[in-house]
Amino acid sequence: MADNANPTILNPSDLPTRRRQVAFQKAGEGKSALFGDIIPSSAYLNDPFTANPGSSTESESEDDDAAEPIDEQEIYDLISTISDPEHPLSLGSLAVVNLPDIHILPSSSPSSPISSVLVEITPTITHCSLATVIGLGVRVRLEQALPPRFRVDVRIKEGTHSTGSQVNKQLGDKERVAAALENGTLMGVLRKMLETCQ
Repeated sequence: MADNANPTILNPSDLPTRRRQVAFQKAGEGKSALFGDIIPSSAYLNDPFTANPGSSTESESEDDDAAEPIDEQEIYDLISTISDPEHPLSLGSLAVVNLPDIHILPSSSPSSPISSVLVEITPTITHCSLATVIGLGVRVRLEQALPPRFRVDVRIKEGTHSTGSQVNKQLGDKERVAAALENGTLMGVLRKMLETCQ
């Protein structure tokens, strides 16, 4: 049985996201607003001598080499759908991860391309026994999804957990994290948590 049987639950449609906007924009591309769903787009209206809008040009391929900026909202979208190990809800729905608690810190050296992503998680209760597992799940998700130019730092938000400093020490220790990821049982829990990621 869960430690916190009645956590505060946020409606997923109320969570900040950019995903719905992108899906809406893609659905509406090339269609008129009123009859977009019933009138098919006409290929014959395209000029065969101009570049196809869907084809890549030389300048676009050059842009692929440039580092695409990643913001806090994108980080939130990556981690908010992670399942909580105790509840059948996402970390975003339980307010374990919050957009204001995500920070992208630029490199301290102008010659280094490495930026840091700091995510402060808020456990549902101050004595949550799975806070380290949740932090590890967030860390694994970000390390898998982000380009190598980002260093990931996951911490317990100050004052939200009774043993926050100990959990932060575990989450910040590379050797402990590596050892934890070699544990088959723990990896099974993490895989289950990350199944719901979009």
